[in-house]
Amino acid sequence: MASSRLALGVTGGLIVGFLALFAIVGMTMWLGERSNTLFHNAALQRDTRMAAVELRDALRTAESSQRGYLLTGNEIYLAPYDTAKARARPQMSKFERLVSTASRPPPFLSRLRAAVEEKIREMDQSVALKRAGSDTDALTIIRSNRGKALMDEINVYLYGAMLDADERSTLSEVERQNNAAMLRWVAVVATFVIVLVVAAVAFTVFRNRQEITQARDEVRATNLSLEERVEKRTQELALARERAEILLSEVNHRVANSLQLVAALVHMQSKTVADESAKGALKETETRIQAISQIHKSLYTSSDVTSVALNDYLGVMLDNLGVAMRNDGHTARLTSVLDSVTLPTDQSISLGVVATELVTNAFKYAYPPGQSGDIRVMLRKLPEGKAELVVQDDGIGLGATSRPGGTGLGSKIIAAMSAALKTNVEYINRTPGTAARLVFSTAQSV
Repeated sequence: MASSRLALGVTGGLIVGFLALFAIVGMTMWLGERSNTLFHNAALQRDTRMAAVELRDALRTAESSQRGYLLTGNEIYLAPYDTAKARARPQMSKFERLVSTASRPPPFLSRLRAAVEEKIREMDQSVALKRAGSDTDALTIIRSNRGKALMDEINVYLYGAMLDADERSTLSEVERQNNAAMLRWVAVVATFVIVLVVAAVAFTVFRNRQEITQARDEVRATNLSLEERVEKRTQELALARERAEILLSEVNHRVANSLQLVAALVHMQSKTVADESAKGALKETETRIQAISQIHKSLYTSSDVTSVALNDYLGVMLDNLGVAMRNDGHTARLTSVLDSVTLPTDQSISLGVVATELVTNAFKYAYPPGQSGDIRVMLRKLPEGKAELVVQDDGIGLGATSRPGGTGLGSKIIAAMSAALKTNVEYINRTPGTAARLVFSTAQSV
């Protein structure tokens, strides 16, 4: 009877132990399959997010290069524009393919494709018009803000896709943690249930430890491999950036030399012209070319090829301009007080041309023939990422004289360059004299 109860108890214990063991095995297999599914889902969301970021960056690069070409007419901007445009379409296709594999593809996918294609067509159209010499038509396209609206729409779609990918990755991680917690709980309960089957439990624990150790070793090996790849890629990117900076410095050097040559040719041409108004126009053209040339000279002599120290650039430019004006017979004294202000290259070119025009106007019109006085140039740093350029004199003032022989080209240039800086020149009557004030942003444009 006792042996019968013992056998029954042992049998019952073994049955319960095996049932618990089968439950653990079944739960472990299910959780393993679920973990694989979650891992693949996380990889899919990561690739989707990367494709969205690459697509957005390609369109932004193409748009920046397009704007640079439309503003300057410099063909150098078309190289990154063509590269970025060629990269955008494959990234769009990759993004569509990744998003389409999801259980719930987003409804905006077709509209995103249409917006990307329309944005590329808009940029191609404006570049083609600029190449054909239709600057007005190209600027009309830009000022319509259709391109900006398309870019904003694309950014909204891509940002939503990135948020959705992040949310799905987070949910997968939460589910994975919950599954791991569930597995731990089942293991704890089963440990108390299969006390009578110590050997089986010991074997299960031993096997479980082996699997955990193997998984840890695999994760460690994977991490080491990823670190090596990241380090190698970082070195490659650093080398590529160094090469690009060297190339850009050489380009600026050649551009500066070419502009100096053009200025010299204009100067030589002015020597052969008898008409004083034509000679004056050539002299002004030479001064403007010199102002732009000085920007490129500052770039290839600086370690930073993306921005210009305005205090150094304007200081050298004003010195050269003062010497040129004195050689032309003007007797005004030019002084400057320049704060340390840094500005991106394209904006620095616009500001340098404005400063050249304002100082030249002050030399020519502030003081009547035979009179002399001071012309002061001030560059001040203002709060909230702003700065101001002020050119003032103690001369006869705005309303006291007309400008004989003037063509109005200088005023048009000042207006155009100020618009490129998203600002305008304010003319202030002083007693005596005139002040021209330009407030501009020093923040990097995106």
